[in-house]
Amino acid sequence: MEIKTVSILGCGWFGLPFAKALLAQGFIVKGSTTSTEKLALLSTEGIEPYQINLNEDADLPANFFETDVLFVNVPPRAKTENAQNYAKKLTKIANAAVGKINQSVFISSTGVFEDGNFEVDESIQPKPNNDAGKALLEAENLWKDYSQFTTTIIRFGGLIGPGRNLAKFFADKTDVANGEAPVNLIALQDCIGLCLRLLETRQFGGVYHAVTPHHPTRQQFYTQLCEVSGLGKPEFRDELLAWKQINTVNVSKMAYNFRVENWFEWMENCKL
Repeated sequence: MEIKTVSILGCGWFGLPFAKALLAQGFIVKGSTTSTEKLALLSTEGIEPYQINLNEDADLPANFFETDVLFVNVPPRAKTENAQNYAKKLTKIANAAVGKINQSVFISSTGVFEDGNFEVDESIQPKPNNDAGKALLEAENLWKDYSQFTTTIIRFGGLIGPGRNLAKFFADKTDVANGEAPVNLIALQDCIGLCLRLLETRQFGGVYHAVTPHHPTRQQFYTQLCEVSGLGKPEFRDELLAWKQINTVNVSKMAYNFRVENWFEWMENCKL
C-alpha cells in the first residue's frame, strides 16, 4: 500500500521539522499540538493542524487518525509522570487508532536502558531502574500488544541540534562526575533522516536504536562542544562510573547512513 498521509502526534523540536521534511517529499501531513497559538503555525507550514492535549479529558479528533502511518512523539514528562499515568494517556491514543491505521511508530528513548556498565543493541531487553525508563518500557510494551496494527519502536539517543545545545548544561562547571563514560547522542538531522528512511524502506515492526555510532567520552565531547560554542570549558573527573553504550544493529537493515559520523567534525559546522 502506498503511503500518502502521515500523522505526527507531537509537533515539537523533532516533530515540526520532521513534518516539514515530509511535506517537501510530497506527503500529506497531519500534526498535533497542545497549544492553541501553534495551530496557526502548523497551518501556515502546510500541516493539517489538530489540538490534542492528553492531559485533558476530551474526545480525540477522529480525522487525525485517518492516516497511513501514525508517529507517536509524546515522551513522559521528566520526573513528574509515573508509568501508570503515561501508559493511560497512550492507551487513549492507541484505542483511538484502532480500525483506522495499519502502521504506528512509537518514538521512545534509549533512556529505557539502565546504566548497566555494558554495550547494548536492539536484541537486549531493557531493565530500567528509574521512573522515566519504567514508563517508557511499559509504553513500548503497550503499543506492541495491539495486534490491530503494526508498531515500530524507534529509541532516540540524547537529542542535539538547533535550539538544543547541550553545552550549556556543562559550561564552566567543575568536578563533573563520570568524565570517561561514553555519550549516546543523535542530531536532529539524523532523527529526521532515519524516520524518512523507515517510510521509504517500509521496514516496519522492528525496534531501532537511533544513536550516532560514535561514542567519545563525556569529557571529550562536552569540553569540545563548549569550546566551539564560545562557552567556558568544564572540568571533568577522570573516572568511569555507571555507564552504557547504545549500539544499533537493526538500523543497518534499512541501509541508512548516519549523516553525522564523527561528532568533532560535526561540531565544526553545526549551528546550535
